[in-house]
Amino acid sequence: MSMLDMFGSHRSTWRLFVAVALLLCGISVALAGPREQAARIHDRLAGVPASDAVITSMAAVLPGNPTAAANIAMQNPNFYSVTLKNFAAPWTNRNHDPFVPLNDYVTLVMGMVRDDVPFDQILSGDILYMAPGVSPGPAASTNDHYVALETRMRNPAFNQSELSRTTQSATYGLPPAATAGAMTTRAASEAFFIAGTNRAMFRFTLVNHLCMDMEQVHDTSITPDNIRQDVSRSPGGDSRVFLNGCIGCHSGMDPLARAFAYYNYDETSTRLVYTPGVVQPKYFNNNKTFPDGFITPDDSWNNHWRQGQNALIGWSSGLPGQGQGAKSLGQELAGTTAFAQCQVQKVFKTVCFHDAVNQADRDQVATMTTTFRNNNFNLRQVFADSAGYCMGN
Repeated sequence: MSMLDMFGSHRSTWRLFVAVALLLCGISVALAGPREQAARIHDRLAGVPASDAVITSMAAVLPGNPTAAANIAMQNPNFYSVTLKNFAAPWTNRNHDPFVPLNDYVTLVMGMVRDDVPFDQILSGDILYMAPGVSPGPAASTNDHYVALETRMRNPAFNQSELSRTTQSATYGLPPAATAGAMTTRAASEAFFIAGTNRAMFRFTLVNHLCMDMEQVHDTSITPDNIRQDVSRSPGGDSRVFLNGCIGCHSGMDPLARAFAYYNYDETSTRLVYTPGVVQPKYFNNNKTFPDGFITPDDSWNNHWRQGQNALIGWSSGLPGQGQGAKSLGQELAGTTAFAQCQVQKVFKTVCFHDAVNQADRDQVATMTTTFRNNNFNLRQVFADSAGYCMGN
């Protein structure tokens, strides 16, 4: 009796046997049927196995409409409490640690995705999410509400509808014009406005939301007219170090980081402090290093990177490239092509478990980036599209 005869009455077993054999040989195939594809989509998005009823409802719309199947999977609370938490948590601390307690920054991402809030508002909106039924309530000086909310999320009865949208201005007492989305959350303030010179907030925002660090934007051709007094023009007595190194970052970063001139995280009160009209003393740290350097007068900023090599970041022609305060800077950064590409790349890696490694992947990321920008920056759609693309991988 041949092997085909042996397996002829057990076609599904034969298909599985062939698939496993080929996979063991390093050959990727897409033999999965709708139920297997549905299970994979659910695993990628929710991180937990789906019930039989959910698999059936997802399989019913596959393979013709993988986005609809993904939307069913994203109704699982674990999409928010596990997948999105692990997705956003590294952005909230200097070590990019995903295993930090839930905080207002992560919950902001959860809520914006759930409500399809245009994600380009992540750096400028007066938005905060909290859970009214969780005690204690949110406060400017403590993270206790979000720690309690994370405990609540571990309860199988938790539903993402328990999150409620409010404003940072109402909850934390900031003027609405001083709110800047994630940048003025308590978590980001504690991580990036603490001590220092407030350059950390700019650098980590660049890393987390444009997917580039200072090395990628280093440009020594920019006029260094806004570099602060604390930067030596001849480190170690050698001006070449400044001209070939320091100037490449500071000439672009310092005029942009002026947007944060009125912000500080106070370690005593453990809260964000905003002093309108009064530049924080940290902007004058080490002002004797180079007394002729730039003295920050207010929170006005301008973008020198709109010219030169960093024009490739894709700055919006609909924005002026200058402004007052963190909110307008957030709009400038989120209006770039790099911002849209970054969000899509991060979602793709989260759902597909790898970066775009071949031409098909890169084409998919490019298509999703265009859709993301044209579809009102809907990040939940990017998760759905990524899951549909990767369901066979």
